[in-house]
Amino acid sequence: MSNSKSMTFIARTGDVEPGCPLQVHISGRPPIAVVRLADEFFVINDTCTHGEASLSEGDIIDGEIECPFHSGRFDIRTGAATMFPCVKALTVYPVKVEDDQVFAALDAGACADTPV
Repeated sequence: MSNSKSMTFIARTGDVEPGCPLQVHISGRPPIAVVRLADEFFVINDTCTHGEASLSEGDIIDGEIECPFHSGRFDIRTGAATMFPCVKALTVYPVKVEDDQVFAALDAGACADTPV
């Protein structure tokens, strides 16, 4: 790929159902989750910043992902914590969709620093 950021294959678009987070394991990294909102794909850290829960086991509600442990939420697009007890943002990775594949720049993630 000619992109200056190294892109890592995450999943095929057909494997990600809208509103159903998909946990992905990349060797040497903590789990990540890929989320499809309409026709957009987002790659986020899968582990809640509050309670070490897998967010891919949580629900998607109005563009937010809800932690299955304590019902805190994060904005999927920005990573911002939007509902207590979560106050620390998630990392969101830049995504590129090419053909039927989702790629992410896993070394270029960003956190929103907006507390609840």
